[in-house]
Formats: sequence, structure tokens, C-alpha cells
Amino acid sequence: MSSPQSNEHKVDASWIGWFVGNKSNEFVCRVPIGFIEDKFNLTGLEYLKDTLNVVLEPSFDRSMAWVSGYEEKLYGMIHARYIMSARGVEDMRLKYEMGDFGSCPKFYCKGQKALPVGLSDEWGHSTVKIYCPSCKDVFRPRYRPKLDGAMFGTSFPHMFFMQLPMLRPQPPVEKYAPRLYGFRLHESALMPLESSETSTETETETETETEAIGSLPTSSPSSFPN
Repeated sequence: MSSPQSNEHKVDASWIGWFVGNKSNEFVCRVPIGFIEDKFNLTGLEYLKDTLNVVLEPSFDRSMAWVSGYEEKLYGMIHARYIMSARGVEDMRLKYEMGDFGSCPKFYCKGQKALPVGLSDEWGHSTVKIYCPSCKDVFRPRYRPKLDGAMFGTSFPHMFFMQLPMLRPQPPVEKYAPRLYGFRLHESALMPLESSETSTETETETETETEAIGSLPTSSPSSFPN
């Protein structure tokens, strides 16, 4: 018979456990230690050995002065590769179905669950956004986490639905149609007005063309054969 102590939940004191458990990092999944330790998965990444050691640290102490601050970037770039794997997609599927990534803000998408996406695969360009698979548009997350978009990359949502096509939703059935007194407005009525500079340029071009036409030589009646 097991002792009461053996049934108690063991606190995860690792750096990964601390980072993933951070309240603002709900979008991030846990990358297995084996995946991080595999040198093949680190190919092309620039990092210091000490930074990798912190990420793999089983007993992380945030008060340690030697923590460089580059751990998030290293873990994030590894995370972007992991979620493109079959196991990573499965881990993200669980979070997707629980609604961890939020939902599309568009009314006609009716609360469609979203997926995280980056606007660049390079670090430092922009924070993470959410992608709606129904309207196929991107939005700022409701709580705007400060996670870098490169932690998810530009391809993740599309790989996700390539591997799990049964989860791909239908596009919205309805679409907002602007109306005035019940009548649907023509698209031309919704176009922005031309700027004054554009109008001036157009008028100048028209005047120039008129002047050019007026300066063309004219043929006298005597030039035509009788």
C-alpha cells in the first residue's frame, strides 16, 4: 500500500516548469527534456552552454544572479520546432480544445477557437497573435501576452490543420452587409475618398494631356489630294 506522501503532487521546480506555469505563458506547451537534449533539434540555433543548462535545470532558483535572460529566447525557438512535430501538435491540440489560446473576436465566427501564430520566424519582430481558422484572419490576443511570435512561427496553424484536418472549421455562413434604410450599399459607396494630393495630380495630368493634344500640328485642307 502506498504511503500518503507518495500520492502528493510533486512540485515542479525546474526552469521549464516555472516558465510554462507562468500565468502569462498559457500559450506555451511543455517541451520534453529529451527533445531539448537532442542536438539535432538545436541545429542552427545560437546559444551559450550556460543558457541551455539553465533551461534544463531541474531545480531552478529565480534569485540566482547568473541567469542571463536568454533562456526564454532559446526555449522559444526550440518550442517553435517542437510544436511542428507530431507530438507537439498533439500537445497543442489539447490546449486548443480547452480554449487556452482564446477565440476569434468576429461576431459571425461565433466564438471559434483560435491558434497562436507569429508574423515572423525571427525573434524580436512582433508579439504572438491568434489565427482564426474559420475566417482565416489574425488578431491580437485578448490578454495580449508578451510572448514573442517566433515562439510559434508563421507555419504552425497550417501544419496543425494539415495533421488534424477533422478539426478544421467551416467558414462563416453569414457576413456583415452594410445597409442604409434597409437597402444594401454598393461597394463603391464604401470606398474612401481620394486625397487632395491625388486629385491635384490627376487634374495636372489631365491638363498636361490637353495641352499636348492642342500643340499637335494640324493639316491644312490643301494637303489632301483633290
